[in-house]
Amino acid sequence: MIFVFFFILGSIWGSFCNVCIFRLPEDKGVVIDRSFCPKCKKIIKWYDNIPLISFLFLKRKCRNCDYIINIQYFIVELLTAISFCLIYYIYGLSVTTLLFIVLSIFFVIIFFIDLKHFIIPNELTFPLMFIGFVKSFYPNLDTVIFPNFINSLIGGALGYIIIWTIIFLYKKIKNKEGMGLGDAKLLSAIGFWFGWVSVPLIIFFSSLIALAYVSPTLINRTKNLSTQIPFGPYLIIGTIIFIIFGNQIKLLLFNY
Repeated sequence: MIFVFFFILGSIWGSFCNVCIFRLPEDKGVVIDRSFCPKCKKIIKWYDNIPLISFLFLKRKCRNCDYIINIQYFIVELLTAISFCLIYYIYGLSVTTLLFIVLSIFFVIIFFIDLKHFIIPNELTFPLMFIGFVKSFYPNLDTVIFPNFINSLIGGALGYIIIWTIIFLYKKIKNKEGMGLGDAKLLSAIGFWFGWVSVPLIIFFSSLIALAYVSPTLINRTKNLSTQIPFGPYLIIGTIIFIIFGNQIKLLLFNY
């Protein structure tokens, strides 16, 4: 029964994630304004806005004008619901579960915004930095997963400095922008959450995954080395890999 609760809760938050994903890049409000159809502009009734269920019941169409609803709405809600259940399954009812649920909400929003718009809004990275650092002062924090406040502070600074340095050097050499400061802020936030040890490992995982994804397009020449790609999603995937395998890797490499 508890899994049903977390699934429903996750789908509700997934619906909120969708609001943020579609409105933040356009500088629109995410709390007060009600949802409406992009085509006919009519307000969507509450019974047509039930996470997952309404999408399936309406067969992916607006009730008023038959406008085809973006499949991303359903994917985001389902992904968030599953994430909530997995987090609870692994960590139970705990502060760690609460923290990872908060992190998953931010990650889902950032992932899809950066994937489409190539931006990571400050409205997401700054609160993520703040939460990542402040949580370090919680007396019963799981220190196997999360760092103390000094480690957290160093991680936040290191995450930003590394990406900023890459941006600076690339611009000096190529005379053009290579990455955005949004990536620097995101890695800084991740550093605040998981400490300085996580930063080089996450960069390594992210770069490896990005290279594996982009390589086929470079080989068949549909993209070139100058083609812009969003790096935020890869940082998020790299972070997830670190969360899953981080302790084993730290023990293996650093005897941490």
